[in-house]
Amino acid sequence: MPPQDIQDIDLLLINDGQDLEQVGLAGILDELYERALIRPLICVGIYAGSDRKMEYGAAGVPDYQGRGAKADAYTRFVFEELIPVLCRRCRVSGFKKKSFAGFSLGALSAMDIVWRHPQEFVRAGLFSGSFWWRRKDKGDAGYDETTDRIMHKEVRGGGFYPWLKFFFECGTEDEKEDRNGNGVIDSIDDTQDLIRELVAKGYDPQRDIRYLEIEGGDHSLKTWARAMPEFLLWGWGK
Repeated sequence: MPPQDIQDIDLLLINDGQDLEQVGLAGILDELYERALIRPLICVGIYAGSDRKMEYGAAGVPDYQGRGAKADAYTRFVFEELIPVLCRRCRVSGFKKKSFAGFSLGALSAMDIVWRHPQEFVRAGLFSGSFWWRRKDKGDAGYDETTDRIMHKEVRGGGFYPWLKFFFECGTEDEKEDRNGNGVIDSIDDTQDLIRELVAKGYDPQRDIRYLEIEGGDHSLKTWARAMPEFLLWGWGK
């Protein structure tokens, strides 16, 4: 592909890039391209190191155990180092549109980066997101889901960016925890609550948000591999 054409292609950044081979991303893309089902895009997996639980999270807002304390530094790395390097390698000044995706804690990181920098992105792909991430332990006196879940509070305090679109995936076997005893596991509850926060901001649940719940899906690369084609078709389908 001539270098001048790359500037007309979308960029998809994906946290936990070390797992993409097991997810089978290359094969999934090849099949979708061969069937002419999606538009071309550049996918870049960002490998996570030993500081993953410190670098992923919400920038400037560590959780109750101090995890995520380096999330602001990770965000700076994405904008100040990674994207400029990608532009130089592709010999372009920028990409047509940018999106960010992730799995589990990497999904929380992707959501945080997209939400805090809406001018830079158009989509977020969020697989089994760790949206339980909170400032207080659930057993602490005074714990309040309305104010202590970090991402929900972040969305509630943010603006409305009508170009943003969100893809959420959860498996019905993502976990066993049900902290409020309502018969719904926490990962689904936390994800659906976050969707409600987005809808309250003005996002259309049909046009702007895609929620995929996989029956029997668990917190694993195998389940996320099942969801990946749906995400790619949702975001870049012809």
